[in-house]
Amino acid sequence: MDKNELAIKLHAEWKGKLSIESKAPITNKEEMAIAYTPGVAAPCLEIEKNEELAYTYTGKGNTVAVITDGTAVLGLGDIGPSAGMPVMEGKCALFKVFAGIDAIPICINSKDPEVIIQTVYNISKSFGGINLEDISAPRCFEIEQRLIEMCDIPVFHDDQHGTAIITSAAIINALKVTGKKAGELKIAISGAGSAGISIAKMFMRLGFGEIILVGSHGTIYDGAPYNNPEQQKMAKITNKNKLVGTLADAMKGADVLIGVSKPGIVTQDMIRGMAKDPIVFVMSNPVPEIMPDLAKEAGAAVVGTGRSDFPNQVNNVIAFPGIFRGALDCRAPRITEEMKEAAARAIAGVIPDDELRPDYVLPDGFNPLVVKSVAEAVMEAAKKK
Repeated sequence: MDKNELAIKLHAEWKGKLSIESKAPITNKEEMAIAYTPGVAAPCLEIEKNEELAYTYTGKGNTVAVITDGTAVLGLGDIGPSAGMPVMEGKCALFKVFAGIDAIPICINSKDPEVIIQTVYNISKSFGGINLEDISAPRCFEIEQRLIEMCDIPVFHDDQHGTAIITSAAIINALKVTGKKAGELKIAISGAGSAGISIAKMFMRLGFGEIILVGSHGTIYDGAPYNNPEQQKMAKITNKNKLVGTLADAMKGADVLIGVSKPGIVTQDMIRGMAKDPIVFVMSNPVPEIMPDLAKEAGAAVVGTGRSDFPNQVNNVIAFPGIFRGALDCRAPRITEEMKEAAARAIAGVIPDDELRPDYVLPDGFNPLVVKSVAEAVMEAAKKK
């Protein structure tokens, strides 16, 4: 039985990966009178007087909503909210297993940004945080930004920021392995959607070097007729020489290639055309832009993918459980750029410098130090704000 067959079999047996258990004992009328009516009225009235007490008398402070509209599910695309449910359940299970956070999957039956925004805002009082998931670009940018402004709890689009945080951690450590210098890098990013743009923004914050984004029509440059609004913003602060061309053109002489686009679009000749000892993170799933063995044969010094069966996996479980654990524990109203940077540096720091190798620049998600280190770093950054 292959993995797909086993997944189908087990999902049918599980009938969902989540269940709800009562913390409150309800075995007799007296216990029910405390957990429910009439006793429950007392905490209700206290919360009415002071809404912050919801964090004391309910599970709000340890509950996250995992929300999608099903338009960009994994590498499967627009498969709809019902078909996206197994992924959202899986994400919720990861929240619980890795960070002890209760998470609820919510699949919205609308592609209208206004409907999604209003729906999430209207239910936000039930949660301590909002994790947006698998919402297509460029709509995801507006949806997240509007909700950040409207809600008084953290709102985090993991496809954007989780991937950017982990990729940044990988580059921090890959620079130590290769001896390349931050600030002197030429970086090509294949994919100019939510992940690619967020990675570019974080790389700029960290001062890694010059960035060229490449979308489905070619390089993103100021004045390109095909740029969407988010790409237009990026065109003004990246690709300063206004290179017009293909991904191969952007990769010539590049020190770093980041792939968040399509399978099989990078060749060995394109890798050979990069600078000496290039760093290559190709994260298209399940098939990367180039297979790791081919990239290494062509001269790549450090290679990572989104797959668990290759070294240096960019797996968002390295980031989001610790980020939300820290944000919830310090009751941060939002996840700031400083908190994201702190998370990236914490992930990189899990591996001691003397243990870094070309095939080990990212820690495993099952390393217990990851969630702890990220949560502590996020809380420390939140205090400084």
